[in-house]
Amino acid sequence: MPLRLSSLRQRSRGLARRQQGSATVEFAVSSVVFFSTLIGLMKMCLALYTFHYVAEAAREGSRYAIVRGTACSGFTTACPANTNGSDTSNFVKGLSYPAISPTAMTVTSSYNNFPAGKVCTPSSACNNPGDQVTVQVQYAFPLSIPFLPSNTYTITSSSSMIIQR
Repeated sequence: MPLRLSSLRQRSRGLARRQQGSATVEFAVSSVVFFSTLIGLMKMCLALYTFHYVAEAAREGSRYAIVRGTACSGFTTACPANTNGSDTSNFVKGLSYPAISPTAMTVTSSYNNFPAGKVCTPSSACNNPGDQVTVQVQYAFPLSIPFLPSNTYTITSSSSMIIQR
């Protein structure tokens, strides 16, 4: 009997020697998968944050334009707003949210007679109370997740409001 017990001990020692580095290899493989998933999840959360910001920026831009119609008074700058949208674009790009680059943003404004829907040109007076302004914001979002190809996605939102003053 003692002979058999010693042979089992020798076999278990040999088995333990063959498995010494297996925990390190398993940790390396699983940590690569875990951290790639974690980084991908954080990037997708940043994309969702950017979508929310673009929608908010469009609303803020249209609100900026509706209080700066032809009947506006009391503002020291941009009263009335330019119908080419330059001051609205500068306002939206100046909002400066964290992790948002103003250079990757495009802001366009359009004015319509309301409710007829006739599109106005920048030379015509379509910035009157009761007319409609639409502000569209586009943002080029660079998405890069480990082990996947990097792409740039365009996130777009628009907001329409009726000019009040």
